[in-house]
Amino acid sequence: MALSPADKTRFRTAAALTCVLAATLTLGACAAQPGSGGTTSSDAAIDADACRRNKDAGTITYISGYGYSASAGQLDVFLAQQLGYFTELCLDVEINASGANGQQLVASGQAQFTALGSASDVMLAAANSKNLTAVATYGTTPPFSIFGNEKLKSLKDLEGGSLGYFINLTPIASAMLDSAGVDASKVEKIKMTNYDPTVVVRDQVDAVVGYASNQPEALRAAKQPFSEFLPADLGVKGTYNVMEVNSRFLAEHREVAADFMRASLKALRYCLDESDACIDTLAKLAADNNQGAAFPRDQLARTWAVESEWVRTSAGGNPGVQTEKMWEPEYALVQKYADAKKLPTIADMMDAKLVAGLYDGDTLIWPEAKK
Repeated sequence: MALSPADKTRFRTAAALTCVLAATLTLGACAAQPGSGGTTSSDAAIDADACRRNKDAGTITYISGYGYSASAGQLDVFLAQQLGYFTELCLDVEINASGANGQQLVASGQAQFTALGSASDVMLAAANSKNLTAVATYGTTPPFSIFGNEKLKSLKDLEGGSLGYFINLTPIASAMLDSAGVDASKVEKIKMTNYDPTVVVRDQVDAVVGYASNQPEALRAAKQPFSEFLPADLGVKGTYNVMEVNSRFLAEHREVAADFMRASLKALRYCLDESDACIDTLAKLAADNNQGAAFPRDQLARTWAVESEWVRTSAGGNPGVQTEKMWEPEYALVQKYADAKKLPTIADMMDAKLVAGLYDGDTLIWPEAKK
């Protein structure tokens, strides 16, 4: 499976990635989830015409490229299905949680929605594809961190040492090093093949570019001593998680796409308000679909405890609402640090109106009853 440039900037914990890769699941292996069956008009909360419109759009396939990770734009899709929100809006949603290349499948029209790690993922993919549109951004906290051996007091201490990375350095990580005044030529870059975060504790590498809600949290839970440097510590700004849709599907089925997001955002609100119940459901889904070892409940809870705060504190305000201004700092980083030729404008890569139009003030608009 070929990786797009955007896929190269995001990774998850060792267990999750190892399981997904080892399982060599086919595209449809995890597609069928409980509650993914068709809808009936008696289940619908919308009127008959809207129900027919949504049904006529056919099956909507969502690709979860990171399995059952407890991240915004992912767990809310699973929960929307489990809680019956898609059914209420007459949407036939199929979820593929096999770790497939979501951007590639959505861009080609084989799927309709997928979630990415940050706006820079979208930007890097957009340089090579014209059929992807971002419809939601879930936070303004860059999700990456550089974590290392406890002897590191600053990133400058990496000079003469080693920095591990997976696939490639992210623009955020490059900006962090630059902001800290690190002479990158004096840091040995090591492409990691082992996602075990204890490599920094065991002095195999001095530091690793990681995902802040996973690897460092695993070390913290194990009470392992380590150092961690966050983008905010160095004045580096970015974004957290983006939902993308096939551009042609969006153009042809805009109201359907809006209802998909409406259901997902209602589930996201549930997960923000009822974290324990949400994580219980997600952990059971992972176990029922043979990914329980990769996504144990304690790990999911740790991840969501961190990432839910990124949603709550987003400068975008209501969950999922995005603006061009939110992306501007990261856009500048991609231009400076990534090899992205012919980078489209921010306006060409996002639809800022779709999700914003789902809210009345701070309240997500949901049909009270059939009209």
